[in-house]
Amino acid sequence: MAALPGGVKNSLALQIEHNRSARGLQGMIFTRDDRAGAGKLSSRLGLVTDAVEAADGFDFYAHLVAHLSKGGRCDYVIADEAQFLAPEQIDQLARVVDDLELDVFAFGITTDFRSKLFPGSQRLVELADRVEVLQVEALCWCGARATHNARTIGGRMVVEGAQVVVGDVNQAADEIGYEVLCRRHHRRRMTAAAARAAALSPDVLPVDAEAARG
Repeated sequence: MAALPGGVKNSLALQIEHNRSARGLQGMIFTRDDRAGAGKLSSRLGLVTDAVEAADGFDFYAHLVAHLSKGGRCDYVIADEAQFLAPEQIDQLARVVDDLELDVFAFGITTDFRSKLFPGSQRLVELADRVEVLQVEALCWCGARATHNARTIGGRMVVEGAQVVVGDVNQAADEIGYEVLCRRHHRRRMTAAAARAAALSPDVLPVDAEAARG
C-alpha cells in the first residue's frame, strides 16, 4: 500500500488510473468529499472520472469482496482524499493488500489547516508499505516550498472550525477556500491576500516622515 501526500495528488491519481487502464487493467477508484461532488474524482486541471464514494461507515474490504465474489474484476485500487477516511477504513485498505493481494494507491494530505494530523492520514502513514512525497512541489506565495494547508475566508487565514470543510483554492470573497503556505507564513497567518494588503498599507512602509519632508 502506497501513500502519496501532496497538492497535485488528484492529477497523479488520475494519471495512475489512465496508465493502468491503457494496459488493459481494471481498477476501482474510491474517493471522499471531492470538490466535484459525490462519486467523482477530479483535478484542478479539469479532469473528472467516476468513483465510489467512501462515506462514513463504508467498508472497503467488504465492498471489494462482494464485487469479486460476483465475478467482477479488480486489478488495483485507488483511494483518493484518504485523509478524510476513518482509521478503521485505512485498516480495511491494508487488509485488501494482504488478503486480496491487490495494489492500493492511497492519496491524501497529512495535516489539516491547524497543522494537526488527520486521523486517517496518521493511520495511513503507520500502515503503508511505502510513503512517497510528490515530486511536483507546491509553492507558497513567497516562492518557498509550501508545506502547510491554510483555510481562508475572504483571503484571510482562519484557525478555528471543523476539521473537514470542503472548499477550493479560487473562491470568491467571504467563501471558504484553501491556500498552501510555507511554515513561516502559516505561523504568521500571512496569506497572499494578507501580504498584498500589508504591502499597500502606509503603516508598514519603511518611510521616515521627517526625512521625506526634508
